[in-house]
Amino acid sequence: MEENSKAKSVLRALPSVDALRRACQVEGIGANRLTKLARDIISELRNELLARDDHPADKEFLLAEAATRLHERIAHERRSSLQRGVINATGVVLHTNLGRAPLSAKAIEAVGSAARYCALEFDLEAGARGRRGARVEKLLAELTGAEAALVVNNCAAATLLVLTALARGGEAIISRGELVEIGGDFRIPDVMAQSGVTMIEVGTTNRTRLSDYERAINERTRLILRVHQSNYRIIGFTQTPTLDELATLAHARALPLYEDAGSGALVDLSPHGIKGEPIIGESIASGADVVSFSGDKLLGASQAGIIVGRRELIGIIGKHPLYRALRVDKLTFAALEATLEAYAHDAHFNEIPTLRMIAMRSETLKRRARSLAERIARSELHVEVIPGQSAVGGGAAPTAHLPTALLALRHERLSATEIERRLRLNDPPIIARIADDRVLLDLRTIAPEEENAVLAALEKL
Repeated sequence: MEENSKAKSVLRALPSVDALRRACQVEGIGANRLTKLARDIISELRNELLARDDHPADKEFLLAEAATRLHERIAHERRSSLQRGVINATGVVLHTNLGRAPLSAKAIEAVGSAARYCALEFDLEAGARGRRGARVEKLLAELTGAEAALVVNNCAAATLLVLTALARGGEAIISRGELVEIGGDFRIPDVMAQSGVTMIEVGTTNRTRLSDYERAINERTRLILRVHQSNYRIIGFTQTPTLDELATLAHARALPLYEDAGSGALVDLSPHGIKGEPIIGESIASGADVVSFSGDKLLGASQAGIIVGRRELIGIIGKHPLYRALRVDKLTFAALEATLEAYAHDAHFNEIPTLRMIAMRSETLKRRARSLAERIARSELHVEVIPGQSAVGGGAAPTAHLPTALLALRHERLSATEIERRLRLNDPPIIARIADDRVLLDLRTIAPEEENAVLAALEKL
């Protein structure tokens, strides 16, 4: 009886929802949302108090505790919002967890403009209904040398659509060395199974000959599939036919050759240390009938699965019912169009952040790092400029290592883990990495206009 009376006394000390709301003057959050969070916090406190023996029944203490929790909850929600931009200091250019390719200024402007009414499926000259994505498809065809193009919502969708439209109910031949799995448990064999295509594996993990493909062709064969090893490489005792050889074989047997190029690139990036990635125009020139690749990787635009190739086959793919389910919206088309225009005007290395970061020279990065280090005035924070390597990321160019300059941070009182945590919870959040008990900031993925924000965060440590 005494225990029950004590519990009631404690619960009476809990603040009301209205009292908690009045105690938390928070702007930018709706009344309904604030009420819901306040109720959740009070419910949490009630459960905790009932589970404890030492019940603090002080009203002011409980109100202050509830207010603190409410502020923390709101701050957490804001930090978790997609609208909150972050500073990528990891040196991973295409960081999947951070949204992969950052859009160019012109692409961002185009997305904002397209968010209003736009001529998505309206021909302004004819004053009649037009084709969705017509300008993007035209640019893709011109930039790759293909006859036609389509855009769907990601590269896995592109693979599924191509296989379903061109080979469902039949067989597709693929090398065992190309049965890849990339991020998110995306496996080529699983996609082929979903498309209704029977996968015919040929060769071995490390060696596949042209004769292996030739022996596998029969009356049920619908296409030959070539898959780029996006996120790994097989080295050593290896052999695989060239795309030209596969095209010659496929066309002699009246079969289409389909290349899933993964990241894909529209321009040659080998002068900047990225080798072995398919250049889409070269794949088309080598005889590939259909090629698919990503929009948000080496292309440097928004998430999309791009399909280019022969007009006849692209027409078949575009008429398949699955295409409508996988097509993209006006915002994706806007970002793609602005990005492709940069390629068309030969301004891609200047305008597209992904390419600009990849092409950045280590000497330039070293000068920036030294300049930033000299501006850090905190006596307890020790900053050293050291050499390092950036990564392309996003499942692209796994063997490419881009020389860079790193800011290595140590603090007299704070551990590396605590420094990383404080930077991550900063406004704006700064995402760094830890190595050898030091926090490392890579200037390759920090834009020059972000340096002042980084400096301000370091001054707080």
